[in-house]
Amino acid sequence: MKKIGVLLLGLLLLGPSLPLLAVGVLMNPAAKYACGAGSLAVGPIPDSLTATTADGTSVTLDRAQLSNAAVVITTGARTPGVTRNAILIALMAGLTESRLRMLANTTAYPESASYPNDGDGADHDSLGMFQMRPQAGWGTVQELMDPLYQARAFYGGPTGPNHGSPRGLLDIHNWASLSLGAAAQAVEVSAYPDRYANWQPVAEAVLTTLTQPITSGGGADSPVPETGSVVFPLPAGTWVKGSGFGWRSDPFTHQPRFHAGTDYAAPDGTPLLAVADGVITFSGPLGGYGNAIIIRHTVQGQDVSSLYGHMWDGHLYVKKGDHVIAGQHIADVGSNGRSTGPHLHFEIRLGGDQPTDSNLWLAQHGATNLDNPDLNAAGCYLGGN
Repeated sequence: MKKIGVLLLGLLLLGPSLPLLAVGVLMNPAAKYACGAGSLAVGPIPDSLTATTADGTSVTLDRAQLSNAAVVITTGARTPGVTRNAILIALMAGLTESRLRMLANTTAYPESASYPNDGDGADHDSLGMFQMRPQAGWGTVQELMDPLYQARAFYGGPTGPNHGSPRGLLDIHNWASLSLGAAAQAVEVSAYPDRYANWQPVAEAVLTTLTQPITSGGGADSPVPETGSVVFPLPAGTWVKGSGFGWRSDPFTHQPRFHAGTDYAAPDGTPLLAVADGVITFSGPLGGYGNAIIIRHTVQGQDVSSLYGHMWDGHLYVKKGDHVIAGQHIADVGSNGRSTGPHLHFEIRLGGDQPTDSNLWLAQHGATNLDNPDLNAAGCYLGGN
């Protein structure tokens, strides 16, 4: 695509403008996360899917069940610390407990039938896709009849609704070292711990089917689907705005230099989030930006590219050609390239190559600031590149 090529050439020649000086960096271990779920944007949901369990049983899931699976996948892709295996674990648990159905329980909670559901269950006082129990502290009847709430509760962690009690997957310190079935059991605490592993092949089939690459003609000029939302590129409470868009004195050369983006100081390792649904057009080293990611979007019908700069090696979790969703964890804050401390250098380019005030653009498009109360930017330096 010519516009993308012009953008990359311009970026390499100009590089980002330089930072304000650091006044102290908060090194927050809680801000460091394992590799994220990668490109797991859900595509079209089929009417049905047939797969086979480990013991050879053929299972057919309908569109409602697959739609619930899509909620599990999308929620995982937007949750810092969730990997592809974590999403598989969640799907295995949902398949085992309910066949990925949102089940009411009119025996224990008659009011549960008043919420959208896929049938009526009768396992003690359990509700929903993961058969979570209000009496065990998982949530209210209203909350547990919401598939998004159930998915967030299952993953748990800093952004989960239960704050570690009951424990979601991310609240189990060694979950990643367990077998997938054992990890599912660690969350569900079932009387039948060996059931979950049987559903792994079905979970794999569901995840693969729902996240097939989206094709739109195959060319670089092919249209990107309109985004569903616009979010801020850093979790709430993790950042301080530094240098803005426009001309300024280069701190290294003391010469006038145009700053094409906005700097947001944040602790090293803070998750970086895709600001909108889109396609990765670049991921890797990019001159003074250090490691960078460029994403192409369609926002209110307009072709837009977003750029994220200064990530460390090994902290880019998407590659060229990947489709991502708004809020997906794509990288971590670093200080690679022409930089004096950990921060995000963020740019918005209209039409793919025309720089605009990225901070103003986010405000104009109602960017949601995703909450993450366990990450705190207090003490981080007021600057960036």
